[in-house]
Amino acid sequence: MDSPVYLSVMKKMVYTPGPSQLYFTAEEHLKQALRDNIPAISHRSRAFQSLFQEATESIRNLLEIPEDFSIYFTGSATEIWDRLIENCVTHESCHLVNGAFSKRFGEQARALGRETHVWEVPVGTAHPIEQMLMPESCELIALTHNETSTGVSMQMEDFSKIRAAFPDQLIAIDAVSSLPYPQFDWSTLDSTYFSVQKGFGLPAGLGVWVANERCHEKAQERRDAGYSIGSYHNLFSLREKAQKNQTPETPNVLGIYLLTKVAQDMLGKGMDMIRRETNYKAAFLYGCFERWNGFQPFVSEPEHRSKTVIVVETVQPSAEWVQKLSDKGFVVGQGYGSLKDHQLRIANFPTHSKESVELLADTIEALL
Repeated sequence: MDSPVYLSVMKKMVYTPGPSQLYFTAEEHLKQALRDNIPAISHRSRAFQSLFQEATESIRNLLEIPEDFSIYFTGSATEIWDRLIENCVTHESCHLVNGAFSKRFGEQARALGRETHVWEVPVGTAHPIEQMLMPESCELIALTHNETSTGVSMQMEDFSKIRAAFPDQLIAIDAVSSLPYPQFDWSTLDSTYFSVQKGFGLPAGLGVWVANERCHEKAQERRDAGYSIGSYHNLFSLREKAQKNQTPETPNVLGIYLLTKVAQDMLGKGMDMIRRETNYKAAFLYGCFERWNGFQPFVSEPEHRSKTVIVVETVQPSAEWVQKLSDKGFVVGQGYGSLKDHQLRIANFPTHSKESVELLADTIEALL
């Protein structure tokens, strides 16, 4: 008997902020992967080496990553939190917290025995960067470009200000629910990371870690001092295998293949076009929610409203809106954690076309 859980999302457009709707070319790439027996490729074969090289080159070109940054594959972005702390922090890390996911990174750092300095602001607000204070003993500053739980986004100039104020610290940016949309100035950061089930529109199970030489030097310093930097996924094991276009363990080969193909599709479309469409869709949705009675954008400062995760407060219980929209073929997310019952979270990723976003808006307006 078919499970109603599975049927609940079949043939519907998924606007939850991860996992989200598959990129519109993913289905054909998945079929081709099965025809070519990609999931059965050995991670020590020449075929995989060719795939690894193609994957990293495609990601580098798409995100304009400089050559002095390395690209590694992990099981998830959550894993990368652990790897960053194990490799790059001996004693202290600093975490800018304005939601559930930025807070969780700090909690993981504490669980690994580090002293954490947390600068927390109310959910729905951004940090006033000019007021940032932290001890010089902090080794890593953890920033969240786009807080998935609240829809707050940092501005690009924030990273430049932090880099100028704290040139000796490593800066790591969570871009899990914003990439590939943002165009980073890579000189302002040392590491960033993402997973593929959000903006890249792919099945979950693959994280991508981008790290520069300063991160590797810190890991070397820690290893030379006798500290553990982790086991199979440390910066040295990852680099040693990456130089051979391999991974330390048996990776998610299918995920890497699909990411390669979707990154190439996005390159073919052009990131300028993807960014323009994202800006249009975000402005359109925010404008609608500001006009409609019963809704209000959660982030009050327009310049800090996420372009990729639109979060709105609802007068009517959010579960009722989720059900109404599901009945019409749209799967949207509720608020996160304590915000669940009176917020909606709507993904605005590259796979969500302008036409589908306009149709979603028309549907909500008709239901009103």
